[in-house]
Amino acid sequence: MQWKGQVLSIFVRSKPNEPVVEMDEVLAVPGKGLEGDYYFSGRTSKRYDPGRELTLIEKEALTAIENERNISLNPGESRRNIITENVPLNHLVGKEFRVGEVTLKGIRLCEPCLHLSELTKKDVIPALVHRGGLRAQIITRGNIRAGDPVYTIDCYPTEEVHHADLDQRS
Repeated sequence: MQWKGQVLSIFVRSKPNEPVVEMDEVLAVPGKGLEGDYYFSGRTSKRYDPGRELTLIEKEALTAIENERNISLNPGESRRNIITENVPLNHLVGKEFRVGEVTLKGIRLCEPCLHLSELTKKDVIPALVHRGGLRAQIITRGNIRAGDPVYTIDCYPTEEVHHADLDQRS
């Protein structure tokens, strides 16, 4: 799989129904999630689920629903933690991949839900079916930064790669 993606933005929220806060950088911790996010603090009534540690969505999916269905959803409204560009997230279910210095594993698709529809007051459920993002488990601890590269493990198997490294390879 040859593609070169990147992190466009990062969001966390301290409580499930609170607005998201955009971050330039966030600490990802295995078994906990993203520092500052409500799931990290354990302030959730749901039992532990590795697929809730981190969520990602493609910028291209947000652009598509605007073009196809006239639904404008800014990145924070998507309620996903990481907005990516040029990353085929659906293909990462069951696979390990890197986001900057952090290794993640795609657990399952992050389908849109009634809660998202209620919060945005928009008909996002049919628009985002099968392109609502990816639920991922954090495998290695580290910082994720806006601008970090996103790539499969087999793409760069033995070296640490950061966004500056990718710029030099282009």
